[in-house]
Amino acid sequence: MKQWFTLMNKEFLELARNFKWIWVPLSFILLGVMDPLTTYYMPQILDSVGGLPKGAVIEIPTPSASEVFIMSLGEYQTIGILIITLSAMGMVAGERKSGVAQMILVKPVSYISYLSSKWASTVILMIVSLFFGLLASWYYTGVLFDFIPFGDFMSAFSLYALWIAFVVTIVIFCSSVFIQPGAAGAVSLAIIIIINLIGSTFSHLMQWSPTQLLHYASEVLVLDTLTEDIWFATGITFLLIILLLASAVAVFKSKELAD
Repeated sequence: MKQWFTLMNKEFLELARNFKWIWVPLSFILLGVMDPLTTYYMPQILDSVGGLPKGAVIEIPTPSASEVFIMSLGEYQTIGILIITLSAMGMVAGERKSGVAQMILVKPVSYISYLSSKWASTVILMIVSLFFGLLASWYYTGVLFDFIPFGDFMSAFSLYALWIAFVVTIVIFCSSVFIQPGAAGAVSLAIIIIINLIGSTFSHLMQWSPTQLLHYASEVLVLDTLTEDIWFATGITFLLIILLLASAVAVFKSKELAD
């Protein structure tokens, strides 16, 4: 266990050296405040752009606080996932390519400790960043529209944080398979896009899918209730995370021993 915490400290130090503890949270905060601000000031923005007939009146229905907050969640589903992929795709592949991984694994360091410490540090970074980003969105949504109950906010955050942990696991798995960070990132994005497309197309048959966690988070905000399918989806997501991590360790070990 002491070895694992030593590796974790190394990963946190590496994240600090790469300024990820600064730019990733700031990026997530900007994503969080973008929709509340643009939605609230949209009439003024359209008016300042001009090009409308003289005397035209812009009437935009005022969305509810829940709808505005759900729009912020949608930003993390697109730009947020891209940030995660770019940030994490070189976690393993980069060290394999540079030879750092071989130097570490020459010592009595287990493959499980090596990969799990990278996964855990990345998950912590992304979930902390997500929390501050959604907290900023919650605050500005409350100031400009109406405050969502904080309990609903925490429920939605917890469900979406699990999806983010699943995305990180996919990226770490691909980073363990490929030695080129670019290839790991491209394949990760392709996998995430494909499972999102499948999940949205067959959502009526795949209530258990991790891709439904965003839908359930939105449902909590709108309906203020937790359905039974939520527990099934969270359980399946936890299971898939464990299976992906175990597969990452097995593939990474086989490739390192082959080299």
